Amino acid sequence: MAEVTPSELTTTLHLGLGAASDSPAGVLEEFLATLPQADRSVIEEIAQSKDRAMLVVNRGSNVGARFLITNNGVTIGRASSSDVFLDDVTVSRTHAKIEKSETGFAINDSGSLNGTYVNGNSVTTHNLHNADRIQIGKFHLLFVSGRK
Repeated sequence: MAEVTPSELTTTLHLGLGAASDSPAGVLEEFLATLPQADRSVIEEIAQSKDRAMLVVNRGSNVGARFLITNNGVTIGRASSSDVFLDDVTVSRTHAKIEKSETGFAINDSGSLNGTYVNGNSVTTHNLHNADRIQIGKFHLLFVSGRK
């Protein structure tokens, strides 16, 4: 039997964010610049709202997909019943939730296998701010909200 070395053990998958801009706001602006005016207008309207927010896929198989977040929040996962359905094995069936809080919106990891990352940092819970970059599996999403 071959000896198992630490490099052969299973580890948590972390797919780097690798954005051209270091600031979350810069990433959002760069992404918006690539969209048709009609799409930009919808996202910019949400960015003015204090009570609504949106997730926009900026990397992954559904680039440009938008998901509205209301006061009820959203579930994110690979289960077809998820509000934000991300169909890839790197996403847990019930991966995370975004919920409304007193100060805005917060993302909570639901004990996912590969973790949830905000601006490149692994989080279990995190208060979200406009232009935060969220990574769930191989998907990269931008959080858009009028709350700072």
